[in-house]
Amino acid sequence: MSLMQVEGVTKRYGGFTALNDVTMTLSDAAPSMTAVAGESGSGKTTLARMMLGFIDPTEGRVLYRGKDVATMSGEEKRQFRREVQPIFQDPFEVFNPFYRIDHVLTTPVKRYNLADTDAKAHALIIDALERVGLRPQDTLGRFPHELSGGQRQRIMVARAVLLRPRMIVADEPVSMVDASLRATILDELRTLNRDLGISILYITHDLTTAFQICDNIVVLYRGNVAEAGAVERVIGDPKHPYSQLLVASIPLPDLDKTWGVDEIPVTEANAARSNPGCAFAPRCPHVMDRCWDNRPPQFVPDSQRLATCFLYDQAPIAPGTDVSDVFRPPELAPSGTAS
Repeated sequence: MSLMQVEGVTKRYGGFTALNDVTMTLSDAAPSMTAVAGESGSGKTTLARMMLGFIDPTEGRVLYRGKDVATMSGEEKRQFRREVQPIFQDPFEVFNPFYRIDHVLTTPVKRYNLADTDAKAHALIIDALERVGLRPQDTLGRFPHELSGGQRQRIMVARAVLLRPRMIVADEPVSMVDASLRATILDELRTLNRDLGISILYITHDLTTAFQICDNIVVLYRGNVAEAGAVERVIGDPKHPYSQLLVASIPLPDLDKTWGVDEIPVTEANAARSNPGCAFAPRCPHVMDRCWDNRPPQFVPDSQRLATCFLYDQAPIAPGTDVSDVFRPPELAPSGTAS
């Protein structure tokens, strides 16, 4: 049985399509770390919110352990809420400024009956805080504004750990944290995956951090899957022109290279052109006539990768629509990435 599956999900807001026919499965057999990457407006957060059950798809289904999240009973939804935990981008917005930090930790303990005495509840909270590298004596009893952004975000990780979830959906968890603390929080997520067997869906625009901690990656562009597969293949040798643009946008310590010269301007003619085909056609340096009229299928140019681009029309077409068919199993992760 799969842990989580999005099955042909599409989300529309009026005439705007935020996510377009995405199918992906996260296995229950081995805990994985999967990145969903793309620029702002690519559909990353929409996908995350659907997988958390916050919004329903316009088309398709979100299944958790074989059950449709949208039609779960009250008890099933309660169990789902415990087993699938979010970590949001802005840690400060999560806290009620009138409550001390303890409130966000004691509330889930009480709601899910995790301890039958105050002493046991306190021990659970202490353990969760120490797992994410926080000193309880320097954290508990304080108000949110008295802590740094990094401390607040690690408390949210601790809150998720308290519930011993099967899956964490982390939506840009380090984008608002000082650079000095990003590696620490990412390492904590990787430790949760490795030591506690928690699968992580990591939403990000930062390919370097995705490469650092994840097994596989899905690259979205305007709600469409551009490329997917093993993270070292997609980032180390991108095939889709959009993936290539993202990788080329990573700043490098090379004084001989001007950063940003690979950005592709959109001409007025291309911007105004009707485009039922490839969403990236207006920006693509390799655009062909058929790109405007036909949506490219998922080609498999090599093992553990697919790319939705006609440049690879000589490659076989993926037999199904599930992008995770080309994912590398976590146990086969090479040295230097998460396992």
